[in-house]
Amino acid sequence: MNNDAPAPSRTRGRPRGNPPTRESIVPAAHALFLERGYRGTTMRAVAGAAGVDPALIAYHFGSKKGLFAEVMQFQCANALAVDTVLGGDPATLPDRLITAVTDLWKDTDFRQLTTQGDEAAEVIREYLEHELLAQLVEFLGGRDATARATAVVTILGGLIYTRYLNPLPTPATLTPSQTRHVLTPALRAALAPRPRTTATTATTSAGRRGRPATA
Repeated sequence: MNNDAPAPSRTRGRPRGNPPTRESIVPAAHALFLERGYRGTTMRAVAGAAGVDPALIAYHFGSKKGLFAEVMQFQCANALAVDTVLGGDPATLPDRLITAVTDLWKDTDFRQLTTQGDEAAEVIREYLEHELLAQLVEFLGGRDATARATAVVTILGGLIYTRYLNPLPTPATLTPSQTRHVLTPALRAALAPRPRTTATTATTSAGRRGRPATA
């Protein structure tokens, strides 16, 4: 007679108690994406490697694409962390931003993840648009923070695209030091506060003298 108690079934949907969550899922997914690639990795395989129910992955990340984004953006966030990159001397912020990008692509695992098709490029675009841009706007502050942050993200996005995602011969052959030398002036200009436009000043001055402003 078999006296073994039946194994409890795993519940679907939102987990109860405090089961393993992101702490076990993300590293397992990271390893499988590197080993099998994006298309060769399944949610079921990640769940098996992490020791969780597949429904738990869907609950936390929504889909395989969401899980892949979490894996890549985790590394992006570490490389471009607010306290290490945006903090510090404002005068050297352009150097730190470029160094953070070039150092990120020195990471063999991250570089391998970026070669996994359109999904990787889309994740990077979303990170620049929704994460880094927002952090820069908050960090810069002021009336022109969005314009300045947009200029910075545009320069960094151009660096990433022309040097790593779809390399052009000249940018791809520059060393990190040469890259900083070439792009630092542009980033410094992008970060500088914008002067008020001449048109606004002219309109204000004409109004004070009681004369209509000319177009």
